[in-house]
Amino acid sequence: MCHIPFLPLQRLTASYGSELTEAVQRVVQSGYYLNGEALAEFEQQFAHYVQAPHCVGVASGLDALMLSLMAMKQCYDWSDGDEVIVPDMTFVATALAVVRAGLVPVSADVDDNGLLTPEAAQRVLSARTRAVVPVHLYGHPAPMPAFMAWAEAHGLLVLEDAAQAHGASVGGRPVGSWGHMAAFSFYPGKNLGALGDGGAVTTAHPQLAEHVRILANYGARQKYKHEYPGINSRLDEVQAAVLSVKLRRLDADNARRRQVAAWYAQGLDRSMYRLPYGGDVTQSVFHLYPLRTSQRDALQRYLAEHCIDTLIHYPRTLRQQPALSASLRTPQPCQQAQCWAEHELSLPIHPLLTLSEVQHICEVMNAFG
Repeated sequence: MCHIPFLPLQRLTASYGSELTEAVQRVVQSGYYLNGEALAEFEQQFAHYVQAPHCVGVASGLDALMLSLMAMKQCYDWSDGDEVIVPDMTFVATALAVVRAGLVPVSADVDDNGLLTPEAAQRVLSARTRAVVPVHLYGHPAPMPAFMAWAEAHGLLVLEDAAQAHGASVGGRPVGSWGHMAAFSFYPGKNLGALGDGGAVTTAHPQLAEHVRILANYGARQKYKHEYPGINSRLDEVQAAVLSVKLRRLDADNARRRQVAAWYAQGLDRSMYRLPYGGDVTQSVFHLYPLRTSQRDALQRYLAEHCIDTLIHYPRTLRQQPALSASLRTPQPCQQAQCWAEHELSLPIHPLLTLSEVQHICEVMNAFG
């Protein structure tokens, strides 16, 4: 068996044939490279897909999170130092966005699926809490019906971090339509990935959507009249055109990811490894396949020796990040998050992975030790 890469982006891009090239060429020939028809078209399509009335394209997933929090802060008159609850196991951008918005991230533990729950959020709730950020980690939705009920009971806002969950749904509704706002990333490796950086904010609240647009345009509603200290954050026309093409295939690609996950669940020795979600493949869109084992580091070296690429998501919890040491509030231990950081290993999973490749990975892993 040849080398099995973690994510063969070149092959995945080539699988669209001439569609992406033609989309990019149309943008080049149009002469409009920012804030043009391609962006408007994608925003409309993605809003429809997510079942949210408003979509605002921005430059990255981090910007989508940060601008959402900035908009909430201004529209609801929050103060500097007000708190936002985040899971301790997530990519650092979730907490960095809170800091950049002038707020305080407060870390809470995750459950056995790596997800923040209302029960964990309740344990770190304070009088200064203004919002919570459930992260749909690895492609599995957080328990949004429970979160929305809990947030309403406590007068809080909900910002979904949907950077890893394009196309996922819970309770029959897509992620991105549950919270007061939602933030998506279109980093190339995502289930819906651009050919560079990109992001989007979705919401049902027109005031919040408009505020994001203003803040992302240097804080200006009209040219040269800057009402707020905003930033420059745009989803450019090329990326928007590429994403419109890729969006058409997202559901089929996610179905294929679930099929790959089912092959893993069938082939891996469950006495050796903790499979994600107990082997269930119906809930997640499997941006990642997060296996757990106490022999994680040795297993990763072993797989590398057999030409199988893997990654770790994530080797540090938020409280272990030096960049957050002065800003993150950590009221309680986060033992489950720490367990994830020590034991998680992401196996290759993407729409082009074949049954024979998965069977080979399983055979090699089942022979480990």
